[in-house]
Amino acid sequence: MFETILIANRGEIACRIIATAHRLGIKTVAVYSDSDINAKHVEMAGQAIHIGPSPVAESYLKIDTIIAAAKAAQAQAIHPGYGFLSENPDFVAAAEAANLVFIGPSARAIRAMGLKDSAKNLMAEAGIPVVPGYQGDNQDPAFLKEKAAEIGYPVMIKARAGGGGKGMRIVQQAAAFADALHSAQREAQASFGDPVCLIEKFIPHPRHIEIQIFGDAHGNVIHLFERDCSLQRRHQKVIEEAPAPDIPQAVRDAMGRAAVNAAKAIGYQGAGTVEFIVDGSGPLREDGFWFMEMNTRLQVEHPVSEAITGLDFVSLQFDIAAGRPLPLQQSDLAIKGWSFEARIYAENAEKGFLPATGTLDHLSFPNGTDFEPGPVRIDSGVRQGDQITPWYDPMIAKLIVHGPDRVRALNKLRTALSHASIVGCPNNLAFLQALCRNSDFIAGHVDTGLIERDFETLITSKAADALVHAVAALGASGVLTQEKTTDPWQCFQGWQNWGYLEQSIRLKHQQTEAEYHIRFIAENSYEVETGFGTEKLALHRSDQTGFDIHANGRIVRMDLMIKPDCVTVISEGHGFSFERSAVEYGDPADTEGANTIIAPMPGLIAAIPATIGAKVKKDQPLIILEAMKMEHTLCASCDGTVKEIFAGIGDTITEGTILIDLDPESD
Repeated sequence: MFETILIANRGEIACRIIATAHRLGIKTVAVYSDSDINAKHVEMAGQAIHIGPSPVAESYLKIDTIIAAAKAAQAQAIHPGYGFLSENPDFVAAAEAANLVFIGPSARAIRAMGLKDSAKNLMAEAGIPVVPGYQGDNQDPAFLKEKAAEIGYPVMIKARAGGGGKGMRIVQQAAAFADALHSAQREAQASFGDPVCLIEKFIPHPRHIEIQIFGDAHGNVIHLFERDCSLQRRHQKVIEEAPAPDIPQAVRDAMGRAAVNAAKAIGYQGAGTVEFIVDGSGPLREDGFWFMEMNTRLQVEHPVSEAITGLDFVSLQFDIAAGRPLPLQQSDLAIKGWSFEARIYAENAEKGFLPATGTLDHLSFPNGTDFEPGPVRIDSGVRQGDQITPWYDPMIAKLIVHGPDRVRALNKLRTALSHASIVGCPNNLAFLQALCRNSDFIAGHVDTGLIERDFETLITSKAADALVHAVAALGASGVLTQEKTTDPWQCFQGWQNWGYLEQSIRLKHQQTEAEYHIRFIAENSYEVETGFGTEKLALHRSDQTGFDIHANGRIVRMDLMIKPDCVTVISEGHGFSFERSAVEYGDPADTEGANTIIAPMPGLIAAIPATIGAKVKKDQPLIILEAMKMEHTLCASCDGTVKEIFAGIGDTITEGTILIDLDPESD
């Protein structure tokens, strides 16, 4: 086994690898960019080496720099994690040339499966069913549009390189093909340095089911059953589960055989995932699945498969890379219980899952294990106080649960999510909780279109009740942050010689401003008049941010984050923000008007379909912003004329930058 390994990655996956390495007594070396100098993975590793500026092209994608770091640290092997260089065959070749072991498949296997077009051809030759489509070299837009017509709409445009939903577009009709192709090619070039796309038939009611495989250097290949990854937004997974709901054993066996045959066809070694598109329009059947792609690396969602098999996949990767045979045969494996993984992101679900940035002022998860199987498991690469920056993927954590069956595992997921809370940047916790209450998901009726179909229901925010409003008012009043004192004239909170003090305060919640009246009735006891009625409550601090609230004959726990301009109340995992009135707290004037297009986050201007003087309609695309390696289209807020354009293609802009000014059409 290796004495020292370098992890060529960051964030959650780097922490995950370090955790297993330390349990096995293996020394670890982290790498970090300028913005990651204080990151969690740097703190966890035995040593860390700086590799460059924050942009990935100047740090985490610099092959020579990372190889030099491994040599300087006297590492024997490199683990690539997922993303970045994990599926780059040139990185494998460079590691081997430097006498370093690459903890993953060979460069030949990565090349064979790394490009979706050649992989599909190879799988078809091996007798594995593939989705009908075009995966040739001709990238002429007119030619590809003809091929799309031959295949028949709807079609899927898909970047041949990479993964993670980047460079993918569903096209319903010919008129939308050209714009969708250009957008997919731009995103593929930005994400993978390869703009080549293939065209596939879009399968109605598709389910995304993948098979985890492992192969060793001795010709042994096993599969570790399936994961259902159908719950997706923007072609990116949100909640995964293992095993797949309602899958007949015959279909499981057929998919497992196909995945093993795919791995054997390329002499695969290490961890990998064979992904299939499955016809979900009815009961799953043996002739109703098609090869989609193979990921030649560890997957983000691997913990659910670890949970149902009881295995440590990173440990298996180490063994295989060290030349050891697989310790198990297929007959030794069995599914144990059920597991779900929910990906917690910094993003704004209400705005189409727009990635978000900010400081994690408050970060709390339910009790559980870190980076190893357990009833509740938390894999996170960030801590309270860390920043989510525009440079990298906005994942905050993965919350994994394991139970004896699907019903109890899903109940555990709902409970665990309700005990998680985040303040400081937009996040998808409320969305994930709503998804866990979705009737189709509860019944196991999942496909990749579920989130889009039920989007409006899933993003409906939970309303703050009268008690939350009352607690927010108390938080904003300052009484909860008063320091304890032994001065007898200061220790009676709210007291004055003719009775208890009354106080009024104005707060704004969800664009509605209201006045709250607070009456102090005893030490830590209050009466608060809100727009929903009058609440009598007593508060007792339980920790730095937590309070036990006694009201209406019950006791509930709430957390408060109190800032000069804002109070956030966290109740049952939901965060409710209340801004101080502009009269009481000098809020700057609102500069965002309905006629102005403003950058919702930092990024790079990828394209500007608008031109000065052009007549535009409401919701017409005006500017395309690339942020976190995804494209975000900003549209006209009204009918009118483009008056000014304040940015150019290739410009790097910050959040809040005014990009376009519209002259609205007169009524």
